[in-house]
Amino acid sequence: MIDRFRLEAIVREAGRIALSRWPGAGHALHSWDKSPNNPVSEADLEVDRFLKRELRRLLPSAAWLSEETADDKQRTASGLIWLVDPIDGTRDFVRGRDGWAVSVALVSGGRPLIGMLAAPARGEEWLAVAGQGASLNERPLRASRRSEFAGARVPTHSLPKEDADLVAVDQPNSIALRIAMVADDRADLVATLRWGYEWDIAAAALIAREAGAEVSDAFGRPLAYNKHDPRDFGVLVCSPAIHAAAVERLAERAAALR
Repeated sequence: MIDRFRLEAIVREAGRIALSRWPGAGHALHSWDKSPNNPVSEADLEVDRFLKRELRRLLPSAAWLSEETADDKQRTASGLIWLVDPIDGTRDFVRGRDGWAVSVALVSGGRPLIGMLAAPARGEEWLAVAGQGASLNERPLRASRRSEFAGARVPTHSLPKEDADLVAVDQPNSIALRIAMVADDRADLVATLRWGYEWDIAAAALIAREAGAEVSDAFGRPLAYNKHDPRDFGVLVCSPAIHAAAVERLAERAAALR
């Protein structure tokens, strides 16, 4: 097993590098759109380079998949892989908002072993080790235990008419932080209905699962990692007691959009 404390130090330093470039702390930042409404910044690339170098030194046998690095499909031959989003929530980052995090997961045999989120603008460090629980700033986490679907708290700016029985709560741009909200019982349900990448959710999904949440794709199926196509259609993270109701609520919309 890897040196967990060294891993934590690396991800923490990646967060510090990102924070040193964050406009919210008064720093100048160059950013641009990789594609329409898909921003990237010089900080994303700097953090990516740092993590790639340090994580490979930590575990040379592990393959690599990151949002900001070209995908080498030879990674699928490896039983170990780092899944990294150097700054998840870049839109908030470049606008000086605090809804972003560095996301790092180590995956073995298609399942996350360790996941960490560093959100230094919020003073938060989230960590999970498979089978050993999850924590926020070393405080053990217990996920939402909500038993009724109606009234479930959802991180969103607004709710569609068909979900008017739910309750909107604060929504950071980072999907990883939204998932972590369920792990910390700040939200009961997070769901997306679009194709998303493994690096966006691997660390946060492990944190939520280790805290006791139910985690699946939009159709209620288990998530897998280090696939040839590193995407899943949607992610659904919620209190276990409302998972079936959430899948049912989303089923028609998911089938129409997939």
